[in-house]
Amino acid sequence: MKRLVVLTGAGISAESGIQTFRDADGLWEGHNVMDVASPEGYAANPELVLNFYNERRKQLLEVTPNKGHENLVALEKDFNVEIITQNVDDLHERAGSKKVTHLHGELLKVRSSVDENMVIGWKKDLVLGDLCPNKSQLRPHIVWFGEMVPMLDKAIEITKKADILVIIGTSMQVYPAAGLVDYVKSNTPIYFVDPKPAVSKGRFNNLTIIDEVASVGTEKLMELLKG
Repeated sequence: MKRLVVLTGAGISAESGIQTFRDADGLWEGHNVMDVASPEGYAANPELVLNFYNERRKQLLEVTPNKGHENLVALEKDFNVEIITQNVDDLHERAGSKKVTHLHGELLKVRSSVDENMVIGWKKDLVLGDLCPNKSQLRPHIVWFGEMVPMLDKAIEITKKADILVIIGTSMQVYPAAGLVDYVKSNTPIYFVDPKPAVSKGRFNNLTIIDEVASVGTEKLMELLKG
C-alpha cells in the first residue's frame, strides 16, 4: 500500500461546527490569542484560560465528524493513511481514523503542570484545584505559543516517508506545521484541498489544487487517487 500522509487544519473541522482558530482581527472567540494560548496568559489569569478551554471542550462534545473526516477513513481501504493534524479536536479519531498525530495537543486531555508526560483523558470542566497525582495543578494538554511542539519530530519522520501528501483546510502559514511540506521527497504528488488555497503551483512540483471545502474536496481527491 502506498503511504498517504494527510496534513489537516481548522478547515476540515469547520464543517462540523467548530470555530476556526482565530478570526481575521486576531481574536479567538473574542479573546486576544496570547491571553488564552500562551504560558504568559495562563500565568496571568489561569481561571480565564481554564474557562476558555472548558467552553471549547463543551462545544467539541456537541459536534460530530463530517464527510471530510469520513472520506479520509474510507481511503484506508486502499492506502496506508497517516494523519498529522493541527487541530485539537478528536473528530478524526471519532470518524475512525487509525493513525492520527496531534501537533498542537488534544482538547479532551489535560496534563500535569510539572510533568508534561503525565497526560490524562478529560471530558468535564477543568478548574483550579484539579491536581495531578504529583499534587500540581492540571492544565489543558494544548501546545501554546512559545512552547515546544513535542510531536514535531514524529511528524517530520512520517512526512519524509510519504508517497502522496494531502493538505486539507490549513493556510500553511502557521509554523512549524507549515514547514512539514519541505520534508517530502522531491516529485511527491501533493494535493491541496481548501476553498481559498494559500499556495501556488510555483512552490511545488507535482501540485494539484482542489479549491473546495473539505467534504467536497475529499470526494474529488478520492476520484483523482482512484484514477
